[in-house]
Amino acid sequence: MLSRPFSHHEHPAEIIRQFTPNWFTVTMGTGVLALLLNQLPGPAWLPVLAAGIWRANVVLFSIFTALYAAHWLFYPRQAIKSFSHPVVPMFLGAIPMGLATITNGTLVFSHDPQLALRLWEIDTVLSVLTGLGVPLVMVVSQKHVLESMTGVWLLPVVACEVAAASGALLAPHLPASVAMNLVLAGYVLWALSVPLAMGILTILFLRLVLHSLPPAEMAVSSWLALGPLGTGALGLLLLGQAAPVAFTGSKLALIGGVAQGVGVIGGLAIWAYGAWWLALAVAMVLVQRPHQLPFNMGWWGFTFPLGVFILATNALGVQTGLVAFMIASHVMTGIFAGLWVVVAARTLRGAYLGSLFASPVMLAR
Repeated sequence: MLSRPFSHHEHPAEIIRQFTPNWFTVTMGTGVLALLLNQLPGPAWLPVLAAGIWRANVVLFSIFTALYAAHWLFYPRQAIKSFSHPVVPMFLGAIPMGLATITNGTLVFSHDPQLALRLWEIDTVLSVLTGLGVPLVMVVSQKHVLESMTGVWLLPVVACEVAAASGALLAPHLPASVAMNLVLAGYVLWALSVPLAMGILTILFLRLVLHSLPPAEMAVSSWLALGPLGTGALGLLLLGQAAPVAFTGSKLALIGGVAQGVGVIGGLAIWAYGAWWLALAVAMVLVQRPHQLPFNMGWWGFTFPLGVFILATNALGVQTGLVAFMIASHVMTGIFAGLWVVVAARTLRGAYLGSLFASPVMLAR
């Protein structure tokens, strides 16, 4: 029997039965919006708005965590079965990445580095478990063919480099010994993610060449390729920026400046690669005619990947002093905010009607 979306007047428990971790992509996109708005120059109310969005995101993350925990509690067999599905487990990576935006916001908006550190530790554990566990499940328990490959393969892999960037952002606010450990851990996390993501991107481009565009319901997945490049560049930039101070007084003091230089040059190179993928993703969506694409939770793929790419663009502007990067960052933030409004409004409507609560695991039965 096929599962179906439920309408808003049906039993709310159906939400728990149909809940999947792809809802955490909402917290990814919303969290990065708060961080982007906080970086914009402008009126005094803008940081207040950004902080309000971040607090709302904390509430959303808490609700989704409770719903997913309830899903495991009341429907454990369905939850376990989801690991054999070729797409659903990929979105487990959205959980630590959503948490990373809360961790960064705890530092930026609440100014509480100790709480941010505790959240970062949880986020790091979840990122490593996801980054290693989901690929293992892909190998052992799932069936994949090149033609069906999409950008969602990147989701569990990218979480580690997001944690690396968060650690680098946190390091300057902590004692030197802790900061050095954070920076070193950040480079390890970056290495656990970026090389594998680069390999996946190469295969993804091969799949596009051999098998053309993905189906309409997965069209937005092309934007996910921007995620590991945006966070890869941002991670190198922030780690390089934090390294000179973090390494002061240690045996690594001499390489602090080297790390900063590598951060700028490496970050710029990866950013440029990301700009190429962004242009390709935009072109592919335009070819498929955006107004004809069916709305689903995958549309949140328009947000976080673009958001982290904008954060990397802004970081390049700050570290190089080039005004062009700052202007591009501000313009893209405006575009991002418009995309977020459209996607959030359609998500609210779909959640109210129940049309977005349809687990692929249940549909496959």
